[in-house]
Amino acid sequence: MAPGHSTHAAPKQFQELAGKPILIRTLQAFAEIPEVTSLVVAVRATEMERLTAQIFEHGFAERVRVVEGGDSRQESVCNALKTLDCAEDDIVLVHDAVRPLIEPAVIRRVIEAVEKHDAAIVGLPAVDTIKQVERTSDGAIVTATIPREYIVQAQTPQGFRCGLLRRAFAEAEADGFVGTDEASLVERAGSSVFVVPGSASNLKITQPGDLELAEFYLAHRGKSH
Repeated sequence: MAPGHSTHAAPKQFQELAGKPILIRTLQAFAEIPEVTSLVVAVRATEMERLTAQIFEHGFAERVRVVEGGDSRQESVCNALKTLDCAEDDIVLVHDAVRPLIEPAVIRRVIEAVEKHDAAIVGLPAVDTIKQVERTSDGAIVTATIPREYIVQAQTPQGFRCGLLRRAFAEAEADGFVGTDEASLVERAGSSVFVVPGSASNLKITQPGDLELAEFYLAHRGKSH
C-alpha cells in the first residue's frame, strides 16, 4: 500500500501527503472501518523494513501485516492473498496504496455490494467522449466512438468473496494470464462484477501534480467536516 526528500525520489506510497506518508493515510482509511478485521500490505523486499517501522510509529503494529510483493500488481496481490486465513465467503478488499483519500462510505458500499453480488469494484463514470482507435505508424486513427454510458473508469477498492478471488487467481496462474486488475481475473473466470459509484477525490497518486491535487481535496474535506 513515505517520507522526506532525497536525491532519489521515494516510491509514491512513501511520499508525504499533508505531513503523513501516503500509505499510512490509506491504511488509516481502512482501519477506521469496523468490518475490516485484517490489513495486509505487499511491498518490495527493499521497502519492508521502512514500512514496518512506519506502521509501528503510527500505531498499526497489531493490525497490519507486511508481506513481500512481486514484480507486478497481480503477483503482489497473489502473495498477500496466500497469507490470508479466510473462509470461502469472507470478503477480501484490494486497494491501491496510493489512493489515500478513499472515503469510508465508498468502502462500505463495496462491502455491501460484495455481500449481495460476490464481486464489486468502484467505478467513476466517464465524463469525456471515449474513442476507440487503431494504432498506426503515424499515431492513431479513430475506429469508433463508445457511448459514455457504457464506460466507467475502474478505481479501488475492488472486493470479492475470498474463495472466488482465489479461484480466479489460480486459473490465471495456470493459464499464464496477466490481468490489469483483480476484476479482470474474476471476469475471465466467468463471474459478473458489480460496480458501485466512486468519486473524483479517490485519485491514484502517480503523475506529477497528483500530490498537489490530493492536498487540495484533503484540505477541502477538512473544511467540510
